[in-house]
Amino acid sequence: MAERQAGTIPDTLVLVEHPDTITMGRSARQDNVVQAGEIPVFAIERGGDVTYHGPGQLVAYPIFHLRESERDLHRYLRGLEETMLRTLADFGITAARRPGLTGVWTANETAPHKLASIGVAVRKWVTLHGLALNVNTDLARFGAIHPCGLDASVMTSMADELGRKVSFTAVKNTLAKHLAAVFDREWLATVDSP
Repeated sequence: MAERQAGTIPDTLVLVEHPDTITMGRSARQDNVVQAGEIPVFAIERGGDVTYHGPGQLVAYPIFHLRESERDLHRYLRGLEETMLRTLADFGITAARRPGLTGVWTANETAPHKLASIGVAVRKWVTLHGLALNVNTDLARFGAIHPCGLDASVMTSMADELGRKVSFTAVKNTLAKHLAAVFDREWLATVDSP
């Protein structure tokens, strides 16, 4: 982040798949960690409550210096949601926003399920943290917490919605493409880890 604030690196997108981890944002309530067991719990500086990260979940960390016209946190959050809505549509999943709840949900109005969470921070107009999209995530792992203060049963994944495993690499590439389009950015290079 300091390098981006100093202008020594360009806007950067980091895409990862974490091991089992629970993070607690600035407004997290301790009682939303139900039974972490051996899953490590970290207090971090992003906004939001408690969330789970783990295998099968695509986590994106945009490190952007927001331009003058982009300096609106709500606009930034809606842009992250738009990125995921477009990504999910490319895989045949109709998703939607829910008023008052940041993130992306299935479009089923009677029983919506949450596909993706967002938790961000901005320092000197440089963005930190980001979004987590459940691709092939083991949804039972959310039972360790009340994700974003909600019942764990509200969580779903692309694999559950489609009834099949989804190519993680394809989702990663699609999300990077849509993030570039939504935020008018270009990615110079991609480095894949094994």
